[in-house]
Amino acid sequence: MGEKGKPRKPAAGFTLVELIIALAIVAVLAGLAGAGYTRYRERLRVTQAVADIGAIAASIKRHELENRAMPGSLGEVGAGARLDPWGRPYQYVDLGSMKGNGMARKDKKLAPLNSDFDLYSLGKDGQSKPPLVTPVSRDDVVRARDGQFIGLAQDFDP
Repeated sequence: MGEKGKPRKPAAGFTLVELIIALAIVAVLAGLAGAGYTRYRERLRVTQAVADIGAIAASIKRHELENRAMPGSLGEVGAGARLDPWGRPYQYVDLGSMKGNGMARKDKKLAPLNSDFDLYSLGKDGQSKPPLVTPVSRDDVVRARDGQFIGLAQDFDP
């Protein structure tokens, strides 16, 4: 009770505890939204790499038909300066030439992914090793089964 028997009016505004709780809730929601946005952006990058690899592979096949030989580099098909969504050049290995000998990407049974050429992105971490089962290769975006599969290495199961 306030002065002379009158009820006291509650103070207007928020208490410090209420503000801290509200800020904590906003921080948690922002963290969840940020993580979701990061995952979404990564999925977009993978989708872009899949599309790029499909287009570059079509250019390589067209070059092979027109010249009766695989290109020596991606520059011969106009993709030499093309970068993947993570800002690194796409990787190309002509498996029919001596240059590709021993450099073929391999599945979990250590069988080559392709018989004609390998074309892939190093993925988010920028690292890779020929077998897809190594941890640094799991985020690579690869072409496999002579173009029947293009996607994340971790999603490829021969």
